[in-house]
Amino acid sequence: MFDLTIVLVLLAAAILMFAINKPRLDVVALIMLLALPFTGVLTMGEALAGFSDPNIVLIAALFVLGDGLVRTGVAQLLGDWLIAKAGDSKITLIVLLMMIVGGLGATMSSTAVTAIFIPVALRIANSTGVGPGQLMMPLSFAALISGMLTLVATAPNLVINGELERHGIEGFRFFSFTPFGLPILALGILYMCFAHRWLPDKVKAKNAGNPNFSVWIDEYKLADREYRLRVTEQSSLAGMTIEDLNLRGSSGASILAVERRRRFSTEVLRPTAKLELAVNDVLLIDLFANHSNIGELRNRFALEELPLSGSYFTDRSQDIGMAEVLLMPTSDLIGKTIVQAKFRSRFGLTVIGLRRGVVAHQDDLLNDALAVGDTLLLIGPWGDIEELRSANTDLVIIRLAAEAGQVLQVPGKAPQAVICLALVVGLMVSGLIPNVQAALIGCMLMGALGCIDIASAYRSVDWKTIVLIVGMLPFSVALERTGGVELAADGLRAITSGAGHHVMLATLFAMTALLGMFISNTATAVLMAPVAIAVAKEMHASPYPFAMTVALAASTAFMTPVSSPVNTLVVAPGHYTFGDFVRVGVPFSLVALIVCVLLVPWLLPL
Repeated sequence: MFDLTIVLVLLAAAILMFAINKPRLDVVALIMLLALPFTGVLTMGEALAGFSDPNIVLIAALFVLGDGLVRTGVAQLLGDWLIAKAGDSKITLIVLLMMIVGGLGATMSSTAVTAIFIPVALRIANSTGVGPGQLMMPLSFAALISGMLTLVATAPNLVINGELERHGIEGFRFFSFTPFGLPILALGILYMCFAHRWLPDKVKAKNAGNPNFSVWIDEYKLADREYRLRVTEQSSLAGMTIEDLNLRGSSGASILAVERRRRFSTEVLRPTAKLELAVNDVLLIDLFANHSNIGELRNRFALEELPLSGSYFTDRSQDIGMAEVLLMPTSDLIGKTIVQAKFRSRFGLTVIGLRRGVVAHQDDLLNDALAVGDTLLLIGPWGDIEELRSANTDLVIIRLAAEAGQVLQVPGKAPQAVICLALVVGLMVSGLIPNVQAALIGCMLMGALGCIDIASAYRSVDWKTIVLIVGMLPFSVALERTGGVELAADGLRAITSGAGHHVMLATLFAMTALLGMFISNTATAVLMAPVAIAVAKEMHASPYPFAMTVALAASTAFMTPVSSPVNTLVVAPGHYTFGDFVRVGVPFSLVALIVCVLLVPWLLPL
């Protein structure tokens, strides 16, 4: 009994530190990892055994796979589709956002999915006038519910599955959770269509922070200056270099980039002086001078004008960036015109706008002498903009386009990433090999196909989560050895004495959800999984409905902003208070409890 008391004191201390969030979660886990062997209940080797747990490796591998989807643009493509389909309808936005986040979260970390879609939701809010608070909590709800859709969707599922296997019980299958998660997701979407009225509708101030392309297009009057011209077979430009053309001097036109068709893709090339143009190259042109010159330019060089799919090349924001820079008093560019300054050859960037004071300068932009304090709008490859930021004293970047945060690290690899993910899911569903082996194969294949690299793979793993799980796992063993699990199971039996299996499941769900209000859902799963299995054993029932109930309850972390990292991430961008989560989260937690108690014993017979 003395050993149990010591373990319970340590557990209470851990819960208290989790609740006050001091020190941080992974540090608390390390403290417990170090303290438990001093009780004599566990050896140090047993305390560290979590590092060799296959589920820990699986969780780390899933972080890497999720990062591959981000780096290659799969998540961003889904976000762009959402913006295109939803339009201005708030209900449609909420429905589609929750469906996409729920679907994507079924195969990758819910925390990662939330982090991916926060900027997407903010961009939607900014463009539609919807308050961010109306979208952020639906986003977090969908991400949490996505943990109820598949075995690998969230860490608590894998922890509970590992506990079943530790007791010699066959674990859950990949889609064992889906029949419960889908109805809860559907109800969550329906609930949020009404409950969003209870959320703050504060609209972010227009143009706060870094502006996007559209803001500068309006401020600098860039619209209707952009053209896409294809070099035809009859064009004299084929075989000429950009230096030979001198379009800026002869026509007041600047070549911002050159699109060149490759075998399976289109490459955007820097318009360097020595770049030789070829037939079918597409020139992205900015025309400073009178727009009527475009007809003269087409006829003179036999160029074909192509339609534009975005205002001022916004559709090329993955390749071409914009930045506002300030001319420094010590710069040798002062007194020179833009043409004389040779921005292209010196910085690799093109000046497309000039602001003197608060008004954008429109007249004779190319030939006006630059003055101290002038603000210039530059366009060019993101890499050259980044180089300007770190290695220049003539110009200082004062604002970078918001699109900089959405530039893909590995463009053009989205199909490969999807294929890798489909292979992993297929192997997991088939059961041909262990889940961890399937995930590692997917990681290696993503690396071989260039979707990720070693450095990004290590960075993508949330080591705090890994350490948290490893540090808390020994508690389940310690409580089992000291009789704590049996004591908790007996307590549950006493509370629900003679009330039947459904009441027991409801009590188990409520205990798990309430504990998850104060500590992470992963730590909650570690503590409650052995209790669920012990209760099932004492009741001579199947362990599966009890384990499933704990898993679903661990993902029902809707009630406080600290019960899951998913909630914590959306607090600031959504302008939420603690009360917002209580007001919206508690009713839906009760809905999830009812669905669980009704469905679990029906689909997983006791």
